Amino acid sequence: MAIKANLSTLAEVYHPGVTLDEKLAEMGMGIKEFALRVSKPEKTIIAVISGKSSITTEMAVSFENVTKIPASFWLRKQQAYDEYLVRKRREELAVKSAEWMKKFPVREMMKRGWLETAETVEGKVQSLFSFFAISSRKAWEDYYLNQELKVVFRISLSRAADPYAISAWLRQGEIVAKGMTVDREFDGTVLKNKLNEMKALMVSEAQDFFPKLQSLCSDCGVKLLLIGCLPKAPVNGATRWIGNAPVIQLSDRYKRYDIFWFTFFHEIAHILLHGKKEVFLEDVADMETDLLKEKEADAFSSEILLPQSAEKEIIRSKDYSGRALKEAAKRFGTHPSVIVGRLQHKKVIGFAKNHELLKKVDFRG
Repeated sequence: MAIKANLSTLAEVYHPGVTLDEKLAEMGMGIKEFALRVSKPEKTIIAVISGKSSITTEMAVSFENVTKIPASFWLRKQQAYDEYLVRKRREELAVKSAEWMKKFPVREMMKRGWLETAETVEGKVQSLFSFFAISSRKAWEDYYLNQELKVVFRISLSRAADPYAISAWLRQGEIVAKGMTVDREFDGTVLKNKLNEMKALMVSEAQDFFPKLQSLCSDCGVKLLLIGCLPKAPVNGATRWIGNAPVIQLSDRYKRYDIFWFTFFHEIAHILLHGKKEVFLEDVADMETDLLKEKEADAFSSEILLPQSAEKEIIRSKDYSGRALKEAAKRFGTHPSVIVGRLQHKKVIGFAKNHELLKKVDFRG
């Protein structure tokens, strides 16, 4: 939950030295005498009264004997004042972070419930701080741009077209993933054994395929989640390990069945073939990626969806009619959308050809 305190609502809190000064006047006692009674240098008491020095626990106990006001009172006053100063500085920092805040799709994030609603600039900045679990704009930059936490987050978004929206999308996935449980610890062997069942789910065209797919992933110790694509965050999917569980985060960027399943098996490949400490983002402009690993993941996904031998047989037939491609899909245990998408990608057929076989998917329903 975002911190709502801001300069317009934050009640001014006074340094406990103000209260001490008022109490000494009430007692008719001068600073010199009070300093003598509490065994403190006069300059120390002057510093406290002027608000330049804090009241320590030892001071509070000494003040209690002379003023008859409990030490806990002085300490609470000091703590309240210290917190007030910190919050005031935080609000001033929020004002300075206004331009940074404007680079995020804040309105859309609030609409989706990712951020707590805020009207003021300060409130929106504080909401972002809370969302990312950071204390400053610099903390965000160190985490997402400068790779200061390489052990956990081995990726830099510094060269991404829009690191702000992408980082928000990734963070929402992290929040959702941490709230999910899986049926077992990750087991790569179990995952490999489930691949055919996952593919069969694709072929079946089950209307509720996504929750069923989540369940199959959970059986392997994998967390699968769908996070809607943000404006200016054109990400198909991402794979990373959060805690001891691999997480596949997919978006609804494309509403095509074949692209969804290609991306899914592509991410599965990263889990089975590549490192735990890496973050893989698919189709993000200007990102530095390991091309070899991406090619390996592409090949893995392609072979599951439509093996090269099957692809070559379809191309040799030169029959790309809707009827022929549907029959080929049944023969090779895949989906017609996959075949059409592959042939279009390879430029064997035009993008307008067999367009009716490209199944749409709408995750809102």
